[in-house]
Amino acid sequence: METDRPLSDVLGIELPIIQAPMAGAQDSELAAAVSNAGGLGSLPCAMLTPPGIRAEVEAFRSRSDGPVNLNFFCHAMPIPDVEREAHWRAVLAPYYDELGIDPEQTVPGPVRAPFDHAAADVVAEAQPEIVSFHFGLPSTDLLARVKATGARVLASATTVEEARWLEERGVDAIIAQGLEAGGHRGMFLSDDVTTQVGTMALVPQIVRAVQVPVIAAGGIADAAGVAAALALGAAGVQVGTAYLRCPESTIGDLHRQALAGDDARHTALANVFTGRPARGIVNRAIRELGPLRTDTPEFPLATAAVAPLRAVAERNGSADFSPLWAGQNAPCTREMAAGELTRDLARAFASGR
Repeated sequence: METDRPLSDVLGIELPIIQAPMAGAQDSELAAAVSNAGGLGSLPCAMLTPPGIRAEVEAFRSRSDGPVNLNFFCHAMPIPDVEREAHWRAVLAPYYDELGIDPEQTVPGPVRAPFDHAAADVVAEAQPEIVSFHFGLPSTDLLARVKATGARVLASATTVEEARWLEERGVDAIIAQGLEAGGHRGMFLSDDVTTQVGTMALVPQIVRAVQVPVIAAGGIADAAGVAAALALGAAGVQVGTAYLRCPESTIGDLHRQALAGDDARHTALANVFTGRPARGIVNRAIRELGPLRTDTPEFPLATAAVAPLRAVAERNGSADFSPLWAGQNAPCTREMAAGELTRDLARAFASGR
């Protein structure tokens, strides 16, 4: 491992600032804007088909000459449990009645799929400079296929044990995802949320435990946050929620309004939207159904039953059943272009670190 080289050199970027991949909230426009400003733009691929991934990479390449990070999930797809699904729909039945929805109604949409050989084929074809993984790593043969392309490999860790596990399997850098981070927890060795700690506690622990570069993620929204992470030994940062307020993100008006309002001060880890803990702004669904339950269908199957509620509520101008993914530092984010935000975050490096 090239532990003595700056992360920017390892990843081929000017600034060690990574835009967090945010499935359903961004596309190549945001990623390209970040890369053009000197950071690393990321494309979330878990909700894309292979043709969709190809199209997004092509769109990115048409907008930027910088490197790109393709991000994939590594969960195991569960076998559908008919009884559990029926129970979950029964739990949601009062809301279906309230909104006039047929309980058997389904809303077609993308499924969060794990990395497989079809996705590896696209990686081999697209030749991204970086490939990152959430929820662990793919199988040994799939990981070998990724490494054979020459791509640098990043992966998320939420505990020291996960960081060591990732290092043993040859990742080039570890993303230390603190409890503050928005969206899905990257935890994969345990489903015990009490093992999760904040970014500023997690980063120095992982830095001491591994030899590869560590990237801080969670609660970082400005240059001061970047500087704090660097002071604790991080080689770089990954920023997500702050980029959601950029015009290049694809979130809807309801999500934007929530991020800009007082509600953003209250976030929680909840599994009622997908079946897996993810941090979002507390709304009616989280207050009344969650935040964490033991009877939801397994990730990502819980989404299907909530989707009709979200669709109707949003048409009525309500975010009651929408996953408003956001980190704990959402109130400190601002509306600004992605390139401007990247350069603003980079002010932490003015001292020459």
